[in-house]
Amino acid sequence: MSKRVKSKYKINRRFGENLWGRPKSPVNIRDYRPGEHGQRRRKASDYGLQLAAKQKLKGYYGNISERQFRRYYFEATRRRGDTSENLIGLLERRLDAVVYRMKFVPTVFASRQFINHGHIKVNGKRVNIPSYLVKESDVIEIREKSRDMNLVLDAIESAERDLPTYVEVNVKKRQGKFLQTPKLADVPYPVIMEPNLVIEFYSR
Repeated sequence: MSKRVKSKYKINRRFGENLWGRPKSPVNIRDYRPGEHGQRRRKASDYGLQLAAKQKLKGYYGNISERQFRRYYFEATRRRGDTSENLIGLLERRLDAVVYRMKFVPTVFASRQFINHGHIKVNGKRVNIPSYLVKESDVIEIREKSRDMNLVLDAIESAERDLPTYVEVNVKKRQGKFLQTPKLADVPYPVIMEPNLVIEFYSR
C-alpha cells in the first residue's frame, strides 16, 4: 500500500473537511486539524488561503505531486479561456479521475492502483498510466478478466456518489464514454474548491 493511500484521511483532518464525502472519514467526528494545537482557529493570510486551496485540490485528486500539479497550471495558462476552468478541465481528464467518476472504483486512490495494475483499456488499448489525459468521446472500459472484482462490484453498487453529466456508463459492459471536458460547476465536489485561488498562488 502506498504512502498516499495510507494518508488519505490525514488529508481530510488537515483541512477539517471531508474531501471525498465518505461516511468513514474521521473528520465527520473530529472536524479540526490533528495534533496538540489542532482545535485552535487562526485567521489565515491571503497566502495561507491560496496555499490551502492548492493543497486541497492536489489532495482531492490523489495527492498529485507538486511538480506534476505545477505542470497542469502552466498548461492551463497556455490554453485559451479562463485559466481556473482550464485547470479543472485538465484534472478531470486524468484517467484516474475519469475511472473514479464512472464509479468503477470506490476512491481516486483505488483508481490509481487499478490503472497501474493494467485493469483499464482506453479505446480498446490497455493504459496503465493514471495521469493519461482522456479526450472527448474516448471509451474507457474494464478488462474482461477484471470486471467482477469485489472492488468493482462494491463501487458500482455504492450509493455514495452519482454519475456526473459529462460521463456516460454502461454498467453491464463495465464501459463508459467521456462525453466532454467539464466546467467547475459540473464537477460534483463534496466540498467547495477554489481554483481561482490556486491560480493566484502560482501567479504571485
